[in-house]
Amino acid sequence: MICGSIEMPGTLEELKKAVSGKRWISPHARVIVVVDERDGVAEIIEDHARGVCLGGSAWSLYHYTRNSRGVFWSKREGPRLFYKLRLSSPEPQAPAGLQASYRPASIESVELDGDVVRITYSGLAGAGVAALSRGLAEGVIDTDVKDWGGGKKVGRATIAVRRKEKLIIGVDDTDRSDEGATWSLVNELALELCRRLPGVDYLEHAIVQLYPQNPHKTQNCVAVSVSFAVPPALVDTAVETFSEMLRSESFSKETGMAYYRGIRVPEAAMQFARRAKEGMVTVEEAEAVAASSGFSLLRVTGSRGLIGAVASIPFVEIPDEAVRLPGDAGV
Repeated sequence: MICGSIEMPGTLEELKKAVSGKRWISPHARVIVVVDERDGVAEIIEDHARGVCLGGSAWSLYHYTRNSRGVFWSKREGPRLFYKLRLSSPEPQAPAGLQASYRPASIESVELDGDVVRITYSGLAGAGVAALSRGLAEGVIDTDVKDWGGGKKVGRATIAVRRKEKLIIGVDDTDRSDEGATWSLVNELALELCRRLPGVDYLEHAIVQLYPQNPHKTQNCVAVSVSFAVPPALVDTAVETFSEMLRSESFSKETGMAYYRGIRVPEAAMQFARRAKEGMVTVEEAEAVAASSGFSLLRVTGSRGLIGAVASIPFVEIPDEAVRLPGDAGV
């Protein structure tokens, strides 16, 4: 199809050819999608243009959150964006009603098709260009450009991404009084996991301040949680690999690990996590909350670390709140 002097791209290769050399298109660095089919929810993770465009990520968070019918939660960590959405029905979706400045962009639909997720974006002017630039991102395996954007024109494009699952891992009690640090150990193990298992993406890291007067603490009394996007066939391997690395690197005899496969963490787990910030809780309480919330527990070298491991999981997506001391606003 010809649009002005530009041939309308249809496939991913045609899109790359069509935009080659056009400096007004700044490709997204990466797009990842995790899906919890049982809950009917997906989470899109985007690294905005070239992975450094803070202005673009701020603009996108504001407008896609306001204008997309399926988005019910979102956040921004620098140029990285997270959108939680309800999966779209298989029936055709009506194009979003766009309006310059007020409704300039939308995620129209997120559809699950076997092991592939198809996301349709639309936008006016620069937002239409962004609909196309996502097709150039790492992780995109196909694209269907419906309308070429830019200037006053509407841009609409559907990208296809491999379906992954969200895996959240919580860890506590890995150090001793003279050596070690849980926050940095877990960060290094998360990076190593991705090196060992291609296709696994490291998403989030949170340092969770627990009750500072805990008599069992090493020093600062924090636990750590991390999250990953994992191909479904690799989830069990990822858990096993991470726990084995943790066991070999921990200095403590009380290291505990918890993990959760899902996007929305149950509220009961967050209630327990807040209590663990405010005062002492027991291993038995942690075990009960884990059982009711669908968490799995591993005594890596012992039991006491299970408390912080469970308490850290609900905070993985809100790291700025996670670090606050009891009594601070928002705790």
